[in-house]
Amino acid sequence: MSYSNQPYRPGGFQVIPPAIKAIILINVGVFLLESFPAFGNVLLSELALWPISSGNFRIWQPLTYLFLHGGTAHIFFNMFALWIFGAEIENHWGTKQFNVYYFTCGIGAALINLFATMGSTYPTIGASGAVYGILLAFGMMFPDRYIFLYFLFPIKAKFFVAGYAFIEFFSGLGSRTMGSGSNVAHFAHLGGMLIGWIYITLKRRDFNLSGMLEKIRPRKKEGGARIHSISRNDDVVTEAEIDRILEKISQSGYSSLSADERHKLLKAGRK
Repeated sequence: MSYSNQPYRPGGFQVIPPAIKAIILINVGVFLLESFPAFGNVLLSELALWPISSGNFRIWQPLTYLFLHGGTAHIFFNMFALWIFGAEIENHWGTKQFNVYYFTCGIGAALINLFATMGSTYPTIGASGAVYGILLAFGMMFPDRYIFLYFLFPIKAKFFVAGYAFIEFFSGLGSRTMGSGSNVAHFAHLGGMLIGWIYITLKRRDFNLSGMLEKIRPRKKEGGARIHSISRNDDVVTEAEIDRILEKISQSGYSSLSADERHKLLKAGRK
């Protein structure tokens, strides 16, 4: 059974990895501040994503709007989805790479939403654009994992993600062509997925190119020292060394390991 079609279990190395934990705590903290009118009005006017033509737009808003939410259900489902779909991604990629991806999707979604809502006078708030990017990443990384829709109906992640994208696309078109009063930022959701797809596609190509270059790169000829290296004392892998390697995987992902570190990890696994 390949890694991509194992049963879906959020967690991995950590049930709530560092980046997701920090994002959830910050969002909850800001949401509590929003409940006080004195703070809520200021946060909405300064940190929400306002259309450029509204006169309230600020350069920092494509980032700060990610931390505001319009109600308990809004923040709960966003943070729940972030944890459910994001935990395994952060454990797989590492905290640094996850942070870069999350905020790239969120900011990219904001820029696309600014373009799609030109002429509007209403602000956009919520982490949904970034969360939809996380959903897209899960579908691309684990396409054959089964997700139980409404906890009852099993559906593969790739079809689940495609269905969401389809719904958001036509909902967004309907809200613009029919002038509906929907307060859902459908194009921000689609923007997060689009930016996520571009990001992952480029990273995969970069990874594949690096692997190809590594294979075709001419190896340096080594003399007698190479023969002597056969008997080097690297057969013993200490527990401290394995702990260091696992910590590196947790922080930066498996791809950050050197060839020697991967060799040591594999050798320890065989033992």
